[in-house]
Amino acid sequence: MTIRILPAVGDPDAARTVSALLSQLPDAEPAPAVADSTALVDALAAAAQGAGAPSPAGPAAAVEALPEVVLVHERIGPTPALELIREVALRFPAVGVVLITADAGPALFSAAMDAGARGIVGLPLGYDELAARVQAAAQWSAGVRVHLGGNPDAAPGPSGTLVTVTGAKGGVGTTVTAVHLALAARAAGRSVALVDLDLQSGDVASYLDVQFRRSVVDLAGISDISVRVLQDAVHDHHTGLGLLLAPEEGERGEEVDDRAARQIIGALRSRYEVVLVDCGSQMQSANAAAVELADVALLVTTPDVVAVRAAKRQVRLWDRLQIRKAEETTTVVNRLTRNTEIQPPLVAKATGTQVARTHVPAAFKELQPCVDAGRMQDLDGRSTVKQALWALAGELGLVDAPAARQGRGSHRARPSLTGRRRKAIAAGAAPGSGTGTGPAPGAVPGSAAGSGSRFGARRGSAAAAGGPGPFDPAGPYEEG
Repeated sequence: MTIRILPAVGDPDAARTVSALLSQLPDAEPAPAVADSTALVDALAAAAQGAGAPSPAGPAAAVEALPEVVLVHERIGPTPALELIREVALRFPAVGVVLITADAGPALFSAAMDAGARGIVGLPLGYDELAARVQAAAQWSAGVRVHLGGNPDAAPGPSGTLVTVTGAKGGVGTTVTAVHLALAARAAGRSVALVDLDLQSGDVASYLDVQFRRSVVDLAGISDISVRVLQDAVHDHHTGLGLLLAPEEGERGEEVDDRAARQIIGALRSRYEVVLVDCGSQMQSANAAAVELADVALLVTTPDVVAVRAAKRQVRLWDRLQIRKAEETTTVVNRLTRNTEIQPPLVAKATGTQVARTHVPAAFKELQPCVDAGRMQDLDGRSTVKQALWALAGELGLVDAPAARQGRGSHRARPSLTGRRRKAIAAGAAPGSGTGTGPAPGAVPGSAAGSGSRFGARRGSAAAAGGPGPFDPAGPYEEG
């Protein structure tokens, strides 16, 4: 969310200091400082009225035109600072006002709150305190604007989409799924944070070849996570992802409890459009809180009896602890093959969850070079695994439809001829071509001649019986 800030500072030196600090805030649009109370009220009135022209959209457009935050210096004139704050709060209730003062004692704090201020910043100014107060006032302003009719799609507080990826058991592909969903969202132009909450055995750093000093544990003991503190803990990867990694010492993962996890995730959602959380397969208080807060909760499983039973246990655990209902969970089937006995409909029936339409094929040979090199971001765009995971990102709404097709090879747009189909065509005319020569003299009707007779006879007999063949295009999977 972009935060528009209008400072009202009469002292030129103080105005320069305020402007310098505001320019360092992420996602901030500071306006030039106004010198007195009259100029501030006039500027707000002009913004609300569209510089004197009636707004065609009515009050909603007037609310949206106002800045989210106004900074009022204690020595502003000619109207005293507290009187000015009261006037702004009454005339422009969707604006969050922050008072800058040298006296941050309880008496002035109480008076400022009574006047309508949303916070106080003490002098001399500090970056962390200013950033925290501005962020809090902006989130309050966003919530008020929803109720006043301005930008009804904007949500108060954290606005980033939170997606958690949990494994039914270890080794089902949880981290690979989380990494590629994050890469797909980043390729679509969104700001993405990838969080490793598999606190004892997280491997996101290994999959992306990252050497790091800070981890999620460094944020656990901080009661008020400022923008600067968050920037210090998040690793900026060259792919554009912001990485918040699990600690190297697994025993330190116990320092991250549910309260810390909620605070960390809230801080990330206020800065990033998409927050992907790798929760691993073991439930602790931290990743359980993440699953509870998630907009989309994914459960990754493989199509085998042990993994599906583990997925069922995980779903029941979430339900007993009132973390998440089964129908609010999306299961992703990984390493699916045509010959697998357990197919997605059976997984949905066993777990009671929704199953994603996009299934990930079993093709570990495509992944192995990137896994061994620790560079999952270098996976070839023609990889069927990458294509499936990026299509899954599109299904989940993390990317737009065109972005979801990135990485697909051009061969996907052309009908391919498998070996069996070539043999069938070699035995006779291509279906619908009208140029076939028909079966050989004396051949059994419906059978195929030549080297493909065995496969041709089976396909022909199935079609003659009116039932679907083993590779029926109308079935759930298509060959090629």
